[in-house]
Amino acid sequence: MTAFMQSPSTVNIPTLPEGWPIASYSTYQEAQRAVDHLADSAFPVQGITIVGVEPMLVERVAGRLTWGKVLGSAAASGAWLGLFVGLLLSLFTPGAGFAPIAIGLVGGIAFGLATSAARYAATRGQRDFISTSQVVARRYDVLSVPANAQRGRDMLATLAMKGPQVA
Repeated sequence: MTAFMQSPSTVNIPTLPEGWPIASYSTYQEAQRAVDHLADSAFPVQGITIVGVEPMLVERVAGRLTWGKVLGSAAASGAWLGLFVGLLLSLFTPGAGFAPIAIGLVGGIAFGLATSAARYAATRGQRDFISTSQVVARRYDVLSVPANAQRGRDMLATLAMKGPQVA
């Protein structure tokens, strides 16, 4: 059943995947390549599921966070917000000229600096780095509905014999 045909109470309820494993891969790209191969071979892919097994959260540190970086990015983002508000005010205030833009710009910078400085000071040096987080899995299993599982295994075995895809 597709999402638009389901009742609102069942659309986002997590459920365990169903099907029989037909292949296992160490990267998501390999699993995606396998499903693409099945799709290109007219296999009924609507019965396929890619399952990430043993998920983990990976946080990659991008750099050191300093007061200069915090205040610099705060001033820049505050300036954009202030400029936007100032432009809106100048559009709806007849004869106001440049004053609403300048006030919005200065106010946005001040607001950005104050809020970012308060947030960064509240961490008390406990998080002096910038990072990005990503959920990854140790392996990716491709599952198929039981009726098509053996055919899918056979098709993916021929893909495996071809070797890694050349870019």
